[in-house]
Amino acid sequence: DVQLQACGGGLVQAGGSLRLSCAASGFSSDDHIITWFRQAPGKEREAVSGIDYGDGSTYLGDSVKGRFTMSRDKAKNTVFLEMNSLKPEDTAVYYCAGSYEAHKYADTWDKADEYNYWGQGTLVTVSS
Repeated sequence: DVQLQACGGGLVQAGGSLRLSCAASGFSSDDHIITWFRQAPGKEREAVSGIDYGDGSTYLGDSVKGRFTMSRDKAKNTVFLEMNSLKPEDTAVYYCAGSYEAHKYADTWDKADEYNYWGQGTLVTVSS
């Protein structure tokens, strides 16, 4: 079974940085996508960034472009979300989600309902 384990959240001041990790196990091939979503209290779940695990190409949400980057380490079966210039509005629970056949997600990477596997969330709090 596919399992995703997210970690790295914490409390940081505005303007600071954090790196989230999502350790993936159980995928039978590299042909999958892993995406970070976040959900703030009272708000809908929002796609942050996704990565095609096979070729490393990434997707970024408009609200984080220029500040967040996503990468993966195949040797560690882990993807990372590097978050810089954090703002209070980045405060949320961050989840990693995954599904097979990454090529099918070119236009739907940001649709939470399309993902089959979810990790537990990790809380990021940005203080002003």
